[in-house]
This record gives sequence, structure tokens and C-alpha cells, in this order.
Amino acid sequence: MNMQRRQFIQGGLAMAGGLLLGRSDSSASTQSNTFDPYEVVKLGKTGLKFSRVGLGTGMRGFNRQSNQTRLGKEKFENLLRTSYERGVRWYDMADLYGSHPYLIPALKGIKREKFSMVSKIWFMPHGIPEDERPDADVVVARFLKEIQTDYIDLLLIHCMTDKAWTTKFEKQMNIMASLKKKGIIRAHGVSCHSLDALKLAAAEPWVDSIHTRINPYGQSMDDTPDKVVPVLQLAHKNGKGVVGMKIIGEGKFRNDEEKKNKSIDFVFNLDCVDVMTVGFESIEEMDDFATRVRATPRRITPQPTPQEQTT
Repeated sequence: MNMQRRQFIQGGLAMAGGLLLGRSDSSASTQSNTFDPYEVVKLGKTGLKFSRVGLGTGMRGFNRQSNQTRLGKEKFENLLRTSYERGVRWYDMADLYGSHPYLIPALKGIKREKFSMVSKIWFMPHGIPEDERPDADVVVARFLKEIQTDYIDLLLIHCMTDKAWTTKFEKQMNIMASLKKKGIIRAHGVSCHSLDALKLAAAEPWVDSIHTRINPYGQSMDDTPDKVVPVLQLAHKNGKGVVGMKIIGEGKFRNDEEKKNKSIDFVFNLDCVDVMTVGFESIEEMDDFATRVRATPRRITPQPTPQEQTT
């Protein structure tokens, strides 16, 4: 009896220690009644596999700066490295944010195939210093040099609001499709900032994945959740990857415990959101978010892990 009791206590302490260190066990999470923030899941039918939570690098991003880049090189790279050590396996970047040059130095010594990169091309007026908007192949060539990589896992057209964006950007979509065939990018898609643009993306065959703003309060979203969620369900049914943004209401829920918990519960239990990007500005924010996720009851059927799919 004493031996069994000691083994039980030791096992409990080991589990607690793993949680405190931010360790994740994807195979265990599928058997759990709660969520693992770093569980590796499929991104729609893109063929990509991302950790459920990725690190966003564009909080208040504009003109190639963001709250993350404004931390300074040392602090930002420490945040990137620590996020990987916690279990983050993908990083959400963009030309608009100016975050490209930081990632590879921060992850020095880690094999490229161990993590995924997302970036976005800015075709809108203003937002970046140059007036010119070169074609996607020219922009991507610059991205690869800035990031110091041979390929980008997911490339998006950034911040679409136009209900006819597929017509307006048909040339760029064709160029991105060609880059995908060459293996320079592995998937392409769009980030949406209007309900009309989102509806179009959900039905457009070219779109592999969508970045969408989602939380239960409609904060910093394209419309109210009751209008957005059915569109995301359609997108997911059509095989699109769905990446949630603004889970913490673009930081507006940062100091509201109830709203943070409710928003995490709401988004994690949507069967039409694969993964989410969160713009953590500190390790403490990251760990707090992970703790809340691990306390969130799971009410959806978990996906098989990549390990389970190959057995």
C-alpha cells in the first residue's frame, strides 16, 4: 500500500512538473478531456501539420513594426526560442510586421522541418514604406532572403476586404499557385477582414487556408459570431485550413479573466477552427494562456495525431 501510494504521488508530481515546464504530449492529449495547446493537428487538407497554438508576431503590426519587434532583438528572439521550447511549432509572420529577420536566428540549431512558417503579402495601399507593389514572385524572393529559408509553408494574401478579391488578385493567385508547384511555398490562402471576403474564400478552390478573426464577443471581428461561424463551417467542409485570430480580442480581454476563459473555451471547441495564432508579448502571457487551455473542457472529438495516422 505504501509503495503504491508513493508511486501515485510520484506520478502526479511528474505530470505537474511537465505542465509547469510547458511540455506537451500529443498522443496523450487525444485521450484527455481537456486540450493541449501544443497538440499537433492537421491544417484542413493542406497537408501541413501545425501545433494548435502558434506564435503571432504582428500585435499592432504596421509599417514593418509590431509590439513583438518593438521588444528589441534580444527579447523578441528569446520569446521565439522559448515558444519553441514550450511546444509552439509554427510562426505567423508578415511583411507588414517586419518580423521576418528574427525567426531563424532565434531558432538556430533547430532543423527547418521541425517548425513551420506562415507569411503574408501586403498589396494594399500604405502599410509598408514602399509605394510599389511588385508581383508575388518578386515579393517571395525577398521574403526568402529576409527569413533565410528555402520555402514558406503557408503564404497568404493579407487583409482582404473586397467581396471580389479573387478577380482583383487573379494574377497574384496564379503566381502563388506556380510557386506552390515549384515547392517554394507549400500552401496558399488569404487572411480575411470582412464577411464578404470570408464568404468568397470559403468557396474559392484556390484557397488552401484562411486566417479569420474569431471570438465569442465579436471583438475586432468581421461580423458577429453567429454569422461568421457558419462560414467557417462551410470553409472547413470544403477542406480549407482555418486559422483563428483575435482570440483575446486583439488584446482587449488581456485583463478580463472571464472573457479570456470564455473565449478560449469557445474557439477551442469549434470544430471548424484547426489552429490559432496568438500575439503573445511575453513568456508569462504564453504560459498563462497555456494553463487556461489545459483547463478547458473538450467537447469536440479530437483529431488523430500524426503518429496515430501512420500506425
